[in-house]
Amino acid sequence: MLSVAVRHRLGDFRLYAEFESGCGLTALFGRSGAGKTSLINAIAGLIRPDQGHIAVDGTVLTDTAAGIFVPARRRRVGYVFQEGRLFPHLTVRQNLLYGRWFAPRAARASGIEAVIDLLGIGHLLARRPANLSGGEKQRVAIGRALLAAPRLLVMDEPLAALDEARKSEILPYIERLRDETGIPIVYVSHAVAEVARLATTLVVLSEGRVAAIGPPAAVMGRIDLFPLTGRQEAGAILQTRVAGHDQIFGLTILRAAAGELRVPRLDAPVGTELRVRIRARDVMIAMQPPQDLSALNILPGIVAEIGAAEGPIVEMRLDCAGEALIARLTRRSIEGLGLTPGRPVYAVIKSVAFDHHAFAGAARAPASADADTRDA
Repeated sequence: MLSVAVRHRLGDFRLYAEFESGCGLTALFGRSGAGKTSLINAIAGLIRPDQGHIAVDGTVLTDTAAGIFVPARRRRVGYVFQEGRLFPHLTVRQNLLYGRWFAPRAARASGIEAVIDLLGIGHLLARRPANLSGGEKQRVAIGRALLAAPRLLVMDEPLAALDEARKSEILPYIERLRDETGIPIVYVSHAVAEVARLATTLVVLSEGRVAAIGPPAAVMGRIDLFPLTGRQEAGAILQTRVAGHDQIFGLTILRAAAGELRVPRLDAPVGTELRVRIRARDVMIAMQPPQDLSALNILPGIVAEIGAAEGPIVEMRLDCAGEALIARLTRRSIEGLGLTPGRPVYAVIKSVAFDHHAFAGAARAPASADADTRDA
C-alpha cells in the first residue's frame, strides 16, 4: 500500500495531492504542469514537502509533523527517468551490477539472472549504451533499478523519448514487471494509450490536485473528466476474454459483458484475458439493430449520460450490460435521433478500428480496488 498526502509550494505552483493505492501499477496522469513529476519526486525523496505524509507498506518515508524525512538514498525507491541515464563507459552487465550497491546486503547475492530474464536483455550484457536502441536502454535502466531491491518503483514518462516502434517493444516488459515482480509501481504519463494499457489504478492530476482516482475503466468512462484526460483520445476500456479464432477470415472473437467483438487476428490462446480500449471516435450509434452492414461489432446498450453541448461535438456514455462505452456524435445527430438518457441504442464499431494500441494483457487489479471512481 502506498499512502501519499503532500502539500508543497514551488514558486507560484501549489501541489496539494492525496491518494492511496495498492499493488500493481498506479498511473499519475495529467497534462504538462499538472504536478506529476513534482509528486513522484516527493515520493522518491528528491523534494522535501512543506507538509505531508508518505508511507509504503507501513514504512513512513516522510512525516513533516513528526519530523521524519528519510533521505532519497535510504528510501529504497527505484527511479527510472525519461532517458536511461546509463553510464556510457560501462557495459550493460556493469550498469546492472551498479544497482546492487544500493540493495540491502542480504539481497545483493541474488536476483540478477531473474531480472535479465524478465527484461529479455541477456544478449545485451557485453554491449555498451552507445550500441543500444532507446528501448533497450530503458530496459537496462529498469533492470538497474530492480537490482537495487526497491520497495517501490517510480517511472517518470519512461517512453516519452521513444518512437512508436520502441514503445511497442518495451510495453510488454512493463506489463511483466507489473504482474510478476510484486513491486508496486508509480508510473507518470500524459499518454492515454499507455495508462489505459498499463494502469491498475489511475490517478488524474490537475493543477497540483487529484481530480479523480480509481480503476482505469471507471475513470476513462467519465465524461466530466475529458477536459483533463483529453477529448481527442477519449474512449472506454472493456475487459474481455479470447473466446475463439476465425481461421477463415483471420479474426479473433472476444467476449465481454457488453457482448462479443470481432477483431483482427490476435496471437493469443483461447481464454486469454485482454483489456481493450475503444475510442469514442470509432463508435457509431443506431436506433435499431443494423442489417446489411460491413461493421461486425454491434453492442446493445442504453444511453446513460450525454455530455454538455459545447460546440458541434458531444460525448455520450452508454451502459452496455454494466460496462461503459463512449461515443462522440454531432449535436445534430443527438437531436435528430432523439437521444436522451434511458433510450436503448446499438453501438456499431468497425473491426478495423482495433489496431495494436487497443489491446493489453488484463492487469491484476488490487483486491481493494473499488468499482467506482471517487473525486478528491
